Amino acid sequence: MHTIDIAGVPLDFILFGLTLLGVAVCHARTLQVALVGLAVLVLYKVTLGSFAHGVGLAGLASHFQHEWVVLANLLGLLLGFALLSRHFEESRVPAVLPALLPDDWKGGFAMLLIVFVLSAFLDNIAAALIGGAMARTLFGGKVHVGYLAAIVAASNAGGAGSVVGDTTTTMMWVAHKSPLDVLHAYVAAGVAVVVCGIPAALQQHRHSPILKDPPAGISIDRPRLGVVVFILLAAVATNIIVNIQFPAAADAFPWLGAAVMLAVLASATVRTPDWSVLPAAAKGATFLLALVSSASLMPVERLPMASWPTTLGLGFLSALFDNIPLTALALKQGGYDWGMLAYAVGFGGSMIWFGSSAGVALANQYPEARSVGRWLRDGWHVPLAYSIGFAVLLATLGWQPEPVVERSPVPAQVAPVGQPLPHHE
Repeated sequence: MHTIDIAGVPLDFILFGLTLLGVAVCHARTLQVALVGLAVLVLYKVTLGSFAHGVGLAGLASHFQHEWVVLANLLGLLLGFALLSRHFEESRVPAVLPALLPDDWKGGFAMLLIVFVLSAFLDNIAAALIGGAMARTLFGGKVHVGYLAAIVAASNAGGAGSVVGDTTTTMMWVAHKSPLDVLHAYVAAGVAVVVCGIPAALQQHRHSPILKDPPAGISIDRPRLGVVVFILLAAVATNIIVNIQFPAAADAFPWLGAAVMLAVLASATVRTPDWSVLPAAAKGATFLLALVSSASLMPVERLPMASWPTTLGLGFLSALFDNIPLTALALKQGGYDWGMLAYAVGFGGSMIWFGSSAGVALANQYPEARSVGRWLRDGWHVPLAYSIGFAVLLATLGWQPEPVVERSPVPAQVAPVGQPLPHHE
């Protein structure tokens, strides 16, 4: 891939960095900034740079021929899970939770643990949106930005050790890594969710305490709750079936996103979705797809080789770059500790609201979360939790890289005694 370097830094990275800076500063115009940044990057790559699969317009077409499945899956998941989240909210399950959770800050912490556990079995986007729906009811619509950051962190932490909990761990599964190879990510993730969850719950308790009792006369809408379960089962079953039975087909069609949307439509005869959430969800999805597309254009092959310091750095980098191309690069390189990498690129994206698809989805529900300054200020416990979790994992289990299989060296030629080796021109 041909790139222009400025002071040793590829121009691709500089343009993408300016886009991210624009998103951070102009948080009221994030979509416009992301689209302009993508347009500038594409123009540069077509005219002066190159793509991994060619140059010019042909290279651009080939590039997105490889990327369209990832983008379509994300689109289907973001739109489908936005509708699912509203189904869950209208099922009135969040309204009855005050009767089950503690009445003080520990109730908010317990809710984060629920999100953490859910994300191990569901996609982290779904877990974050369900958490956002629960928080809106539990705290009377007054949710602290620091607590929103913790919801995203809990959803990403829960998916880090499960091959069905996050797109990046599913990618590792498809690449023939064992589910046991990522399981030890929970050592770091479990520590991290406690380190960030307790301060976030205290923040939320001071901001708006949890409701002590559910409103009188509340009953769960069981058919609507059944719709939620049906959509989630469709997502999990599709993820497992495609990756186990037809792994080659996983890269050919956006099965997961399509399955979620088809499940939404199929269940509409039971309970009609709230279609009014789609415009905001579509706007957030377009923003994320623009950033993911820009990140996919980066010369990620310029990143250093596998080591635990590199993995630690990838976690911080995933707060800015989408973790999908970073994970793809790591799989090509080989030699990583896959559990440590899964934790790093998964939880690390929680440090900024657009660092993970779960954060973007939750920011659609809570527009106040789209300020990078507020997210960093109020969610200060997330990078702290990331660092402590990583240190605990490194100190307890150490760096356990996958052995890199090297080619056997070509045997040296040995001439019979008294005869010279053959000479090649």
